[in-house]
Amino acid sequence: MRTVAVIPARWQSTRLKGKVLADIAGKPMVQHVWERVNEARGIDEVIVAVDKGKVLRAVNAFGGKAVMTDPKHSSGTDRIAEVARSVPADIFVNVQADEPLIDPIMIDELVSVFEYERNINMGTLIKRIDSEEEINDPNVVKVVVDRKGFAIYFSRAPIPHMDRFEERMDGWEIHKTENEDGGYFKHIGLYAYTKDFLFTYTNLPKSALEMEEKLEQLRVLEHGYKIKTVETRYDSIGVDSEKDLDEVRNILNKQKPPCGAECNAGDGHI
Repeated sequence: MRTVAVIPARWQSTRLKGKVLADIAGKPMVQHVWERVNEARGIDEVIVAVDKGKVLRAVNAFGGKAVMTDPKHSSGTDRIAEVARSVPADIFVNVQADEPLIDPIMIDELVSVFEYERNINMGTLIKRIDSEEEINDPNVVKVVVDRKGFAIYFSRAPIPHMDRFEERMDGWEIHKTENEDGGYFKHIGLYAYTKDFLFTYTNLPKSALEMEEKLEQLRVLEHGYKIKTVETRYDSIGVDSEKDLDEVRNILNKQKPPCGAECNAGDGHI
């Protein structure tokens, strides 16, 4: 399989305009993302899909490949589909441009599912939640999956609804249950699609649940398609605010560059 990662880098971000070029440890944010994606062993090519000349020039300046796309696109997925029309590949990976801490191993974990499982059209990452704060945070998207790892539903609400926490003198603790597979999972917004399904997806009409939850991936489920989930132990921080930006800057100013799967456990990862 030929696998291409596309980083949709939209200039006009709703909450933090121009964040893709925000300086972090002496580099624009999109360069940090690009460098980390290039560390993934399962990626054959990395393309930044831009909608502004200044972003195009910035990517070219650090040696990346950038493609100008229609600024009218309503989503990153649509931007990737435009790129995919002229790029030969079997799998396209959607890496958010505001994830400068994305671990290369996370990308390889996701891509590998297309190698060992047949008839998968779309995949994404999930991570087990172990804090009450994340469970109740509407900005942390939760997901429930079936026994084969396919997503049943995504929501900003705490799903499934269970009394899984008990209060202790020193804080909150998750109840232990007989069901070791149970628990809460959060969705990590890293996606991979077959080329054919990418075009199918972008041609589907928006769904009611998608608009209610403001979660684009619900369009796939509501139209009867499946999303394979892959559990990871790694995490990342999406930059949506100045606070997020400061947090990422503090981390990257102290952190070693990513080194891919050959790293020792815990080195270079968050």
